[in-house]
Amino acid sequence: MFNLYRAGKVQSERKNQDVIKGFTLIELLIVMVILGLLASLVAPQMFGKVGGAKQKTAQTQMEMLSTALDMYRLDIGSYPSDLSELTESNLAAWEGPYLPKNVPDDPWGNRYQYKYPGDNAEFDLISYGSDGQEGGEGEASDIIR
Repeated sequence: MFNLYRAGKVQSERKNQDVIKGFTLIELLIVMVILGLLASLVAPQMFGKVGGAKQKTAQTQMEMLSTALDMYRLDIGSYPSDLSELTESNLAAWEGPYLPKNVPDDPWGNRYQYKYPGDNAEFDLISYGSDGQEGGEGEASDIIR
């Protein structure tokens, strides 16, 4: 015997399957516009923090270099003429290496400038910021230790 209840259930399942096939083009465009608006609001704030993080990283690296330079001075009696002497030297009193790796570049990929004797202290460590040149503002400003 033919089951009317089962036949009606099969037809309603087919209708539901036909209705739920996916998103329309307009729905997808609306979602893309919303995501674009959110990205345009959030991205500038996040990229602004990247510049500040690089400056803090440079300051931290310069403190590490400063500590290594002080340790070198305790062993040798004076500061080195070049930062490379923190990792390699032929001096008899040298107790290094004073850094676990080679001297790092600043966060923008430029070499730290080292000056002994310094203008501001016994030695100067300088990062010229994102532009790699003396002076500048914001992320391009000089960091001097």
